Amino acid sequence: MSNPVNPTYYADFNGLEGLKTGVKTDDPQAIRAAAQQFESLFTNMMLKSMRQAKLGEGLGDSQESDLYQDMYDQQIALKMSQGKGIGLADMLVQQLTRNRAAKAAAGAAGTSTAAASLPAAASAPPSTSERISFVKSMEPYATAAASQLGVAADTLIAQAALETGWGQHVPASGATSSSNLFGVKSGGGWQGDSVNSLTTEVVNGQSARVPQSFRSYSSVQQGVNDYVTLLQRNARYSQALGSGADVSAFAHGLVRGGYATDPDYAQKLQATAAAVKTLRSASAPEPLKLLAGVPTTSGGES
Repeated sequence: MSNPVNPTYYADFNGLEGLKTGVKTDDPQAIRAAAQQFESLFTNMMLKSMRQAKLGEGLGDSQESDLYQDMYDQQIALKMSQGKGIGLADMLVQQLTRNRAAKAAAGAAGTSTAAASLPAAASAPPSTSERISFVKSMEPYATAAASQLGVAADTLIAQAALETGWGQHVPASGATSSSNLFGVKSGGGWQGDSVNSLTTEVVNGQSARVPQSFRSYSSVQQGVNDYVTLLQRNARYSQALGSGADVSAFAHGLVRGGYATDPDYAQKLQATAAAVKTLRSASAPEPLKLLAGVPTTSGGES
């Protein structure tokens, strides 16, 4: 059970610092309270700036009156933040929630049950810049494919990221990439090229690294086209098609069709999709990094 959050404190940096522990534990109440405290601090700073902009001293002005005025402004700012406020708190809560979802996806993206061709030694996880680069490289392919499947482009980018560890573990034959970003296995009816690669499969609740044969394409575009055809021509994936921006519906449609053996595949895909959305807006200001104490810086088909 999370500790209750006390909202009745002045809008100062000490109060803000005291909420960091709650925010780091992903306590929804602490996140909301921290966002409201940040908004009250911001509002109080605006009020103080407005007071300082006056032309001169009034007849009743003194150090004591200034002190009481400052305390009064703090209480006004705090009271405003507990209601609808100026909307800053709501924006901060959304931003921080997306950031937490992105962190959850970081561990999921490299554990695909499909095409993750991992070396024997553990490799370093992709950096934020590498993930952003992958998202940008996939955008034109995913946008076109999404319109044909009736889903969101972010969903397809997320699946490619999940299947390949953000593009770092595409099945390959030596130095030649298969351009297979969706973990599509060769199967008995495949007449094209293929590559063999180790992948993680879950059988009877147990995970194991096993060799699998994956389709190999001459280009990313050919691979994406084949993936679209695969989903459109297999009735078992009909529940995934036309799901729009509903990542959960798409993910569970794939799982019901047997796309992956990982029982957590749908949850991992949803978390990765949230990470993709966050990476798309990575260039936007992230004021909630202050709250969390973070320094700001400019499955597979057979």
